[in-house]
This record gives sequence, structure tokens and C-alpha cells, in this order.
Amino acid sequence: MLPFDILEYQKRMNETKVKMESRGIDVLLVTDPANMNYLTGYDAWSFYVHQMVVIIIDEPQPIWLGRFQDANGAKATTWIYDQNIIAYPDYYVQSDTHHPMEFFGEIIEQIGHGNRRIGVEMDSYYFSAKAFLKLKASLTNATFVDGDLLVNEVRIIKSNQEIEYMKRAAIIADQAMYKGVERIRAGVRECDAAAIIYYNMISGTDAFGGDYPSIVPLLPSGKNTGIPHLTWTDRKFEEGDSVIVELAGCYKRYHVPLARTINIGKPSSQLDGIIPIVQEGIHEVLTKAKPGVTCGELEEVWRNSIGKYGIKKEARLGYSVGLGYPPDWGEHTASIRKGDRTVLQPNMTFHLIPALWFDRCGVEMSETFRVTDEGCETFTTFPRELVIQHPFMISQQQGEEIS
Repeated sequence: MLPFDILEYQKRMNETKVKMESRGIDVLLVTDPANMNYLTGYDAWSFYVHQMVVIIIDEPQPIWLGRFQDANGAKATTWIYDQNIIAYPDYYVQSDTHHPMEFFGEIIEQIGHGNRRIGVEMDSYYFSAKAFLKLKASLTNATFVDGDLLVNEVRIIKSNQEIEYMKRAAIIADQAMYKGVERIRAGVRECDAAAIIYYNMISGTDAFGGDYPSIVPLLPSGKNTGIPHLTWTDRKFEEGDSVIVELAGCYKRYHVPLARTINIGKPSSQLDGIIPIVQEGIHEVLTKAKPGVTCGELEEVWRNSIGKYGIKKEARLGYSVGLGYPPDWGEHTASIRKGDRTVLQPNMTFHLIPALWFDRCGVEMSETFRVTDEGCETFTTFPRELVIQHPFMISQQQGEEIS
């Protein structure tokens, strides 16, 4: 079931240990499910309970620690030896008397690493403040070190196989966007458009299926397009509405996000005026993107481009993207924003999302791109333009079979 060759996992382990050594970490406790997957292949919807992968700098095999009923999943989806898969009984789950971190601490102590320098992912979504306190209380002889984003930094440059998975995710993203846009007409409910998008993200193509994305489709419409990160309601689209669709194709947990703006009928003069500005800015940024350029320099290109028209953007322009689990497909390392000194290298991948949000109007038009040896290339092929839709359904009626 492993999506990568064992040699690739071993390379990832070696690169992780180099970074551990540079930070003075002997034992790294990995709690981010994306990082667990990256190092071991582990893939299950079990991250709502405490689990971790333990990387010991002078031992070749990682250790998986998690819930008893998930242990067989670890055996099925990872390259870890069975004896290194250690599970806690169910009375530790969401208990007010037992905590999994106490169990993990006991195991680390028993195998002789309780007095070492232990790195923890301090800002991981799934490593809570209580978890840290319980772990510290269980390992009183350990020295704790912040290991946050250590594995994420290894992930930032993709292998050729990872790029191949992202290319498949891109095909799924294009398909989901085309099908979603077809459904957006006056009189159609937002939730029905979201359902079409979800169906096509999961069903994928005849050659390969899709995975669940780390973020649900975002679908603000009408006066709410100036509000990012809204999902959908059962409200019906109306003639004149603009609609923002942000989604991602996902394959083997690798994401390619894509955003476009749709208008039902004639767009407003404000929207008509903003679109060319965004298109120009995207083109200039993608032209600039190549090895040796920093993320901050890309942001500067965008800032100067839109600044000619008196427009400023408060939010960052983009971020490193790839492997992910809910609630986010971003890698939390490089951001395309002012001052970011990350130097672009081949096979880095970014979601470029130069969205502009105003009080009652917004535009999103994004591209996911890969840095190549001489420049960059985008993953998706959906036209980079404002999509104008006929106000009413002309090919499908509500209630027909999803396709």
C-alpha cells in the first residue's frame, strides 16, 4: 500500500535526522498527520485521537504510537516493523483519568530515551497544550526542544514521484472546477454546486480516483465574495451574483488548489475592472518565478503591479503546498509575502492566490505552480479569466443524477 518506494522514505528519514542534529534534537516526536505520512506512509482518519511517530537519531526504524484499534492500519500503510508499532488501550481515549501522552512518555522511558533532548512540534494542530504538559510530567529527565516545522522544511522540495501525484491532483482539480461551474446558475442552491464539486473531487477520472481534500470547497457568493473562507449554504444563486470557487484536487494526499471567480449574467463594472489587474499581476509573478528568486521578491512584483492601480493587498500572496490533512493543505513553511527570504529551488510547489477582497466584492483567481530548472509551470489548465455564466440552467435540471 506504500505510495513511494522504501528508498524514498529512507531518504526522507536521513534528511530529517540531519535537521534534527542541526537543532540539537535526539528524539523527534511527530504529531502532524502530514509529517507522519511523509516519513512512514501512515494514512488513516485517526488524527482526532493522540498519536505520533517517534524518530530517534541513532536508530534506523521509526516507532508508531497510537490507539489500539488503529495499530493494524499502521501495519498496513507504513514500512515500520510490526514490533515498532505500539498501541495504547481504549481507556486512554478522551478520558479524564488517563492521557495518551502519559502512555507515550512511559514507552519512551522504557526504551531508554527518557533523558535525551526531545523535539516536539509545538505548533501542530493536533498537539495540544494539555498534551505537552502531560508529556513533560511523564518525562521529567528529558530536555524539551521546539521541533516545529522541522519535517515540513524537508517536505518543501518535492521528489519527481510527488510531482507526478500533484499532476494527477491537478487533473482532478480542473475536472471539479469545470463541473462546479456548470452547476452555478440562477435558481440553483449553493449546496448543490458544492455537491457536484465534491463528487468530482472524490470520483476523479477513469484512470485514478481522488482523495478527500484538507479543506472543503469554499463558495462565497453575492455580497459575500468579499469575505474569504465562507463555504456554502442552501441559498439559491441569483442573476447578477458573482461566485468564488476555491477547491483542490487531491491524490495520495497531495493537493493542487485552484480558485476562479464566476459571474451569473453581466458582471458589475467594478468586477470588470479588477479582473485584468489580477490577470496582469499573476502573469508578472509567474514570469518572475524561477530558481534563485526569493518569495519576498515575488510578492514585490505583485505589489508593484497592483500598486499602479492604487490597490493594496493585506494578505500574503501564496504559500508552499503539497501533502496535507485537515484542516489545511498548506505546508506552513514558505509564504509569498514581504520579507520572506525563502529561495526558490526546482520542485518547490506553491499555491499562488492573489485574491482581492473589498467590502462587498471579491475576486479570486489562483494557480498552483512548480518551480522548474529555468522558471515555473502551472499544474492546472482551467482558463485564467472571469467565467461568465448564462443566468439559468440550460443543460441540466436540479434533481438529475450527479455527474
